[in-house]
Amino acid sequence: MRERDAAVRDLTTLLRLAYSAERAAYIAYLGHERVVRDPVEKAAIRRIGRQELHHRKLVGELLAALGAMPSARRERWMPWVGRAIWLSCLLFGRFVANYGAGRLERDNIDQYVTAARLAVAAGRPEFVDACLDMAEVEWDHERHLHEKARGSRLMRLARDWADPPPRGSYRAEFAAGTPARPAKVMQ
Repeated sequence: MRERDAAVRDLTTLLRLAYSAERAAYIAYLGHERVVRDPVEKAAIRRIGRQELHHRKLVGELLAALGAMPSARRERWMPWVGRAIWLSCLLFGRFVANYGAGRLERDNIDQYVTAARLAVAAGRPEFVDACLDMAEVEWDHERHLHEKARGSRLMRLARDWADPPPRGSYRAEFAAGTPARPAKVMQ
């Protein structure tokens, strides 16, 4: 029972982090959208921002199902993080916006896959599909932004990151019925 309690605690912590981070991401994408001139790219960034808000709603529902509330402290702090990223987009341009957002989206994939693993360990398998859906959307975001960053000549000055595993690999892990052991969640 202690293992399940620890998984519930870690899942709650992770979802609280994600809930507030999704708000910061939305705010950051508002700034990102402002530095893009191409209307097609602008629409893509706007769509990503709307998807971040949708994720926030879904994560809020998962928290409520756990009987948990978002972190008030993070709710006050994370909008400032989003504004700082917005400002960096305006100051440093498209490459920094694509590179930074792509790196963050890469981490978000892992965050939602970890949440799905924790949901299984916490006895909440009904959360798995929502977590994996969000991981897959974050995968799409990462691919788009990583491609944009790699397409810039400035990429040779920055450190590239590894591509995530194939999009379908996350669901395959759970379909096999043996999800990996969840990683320890940082507070």
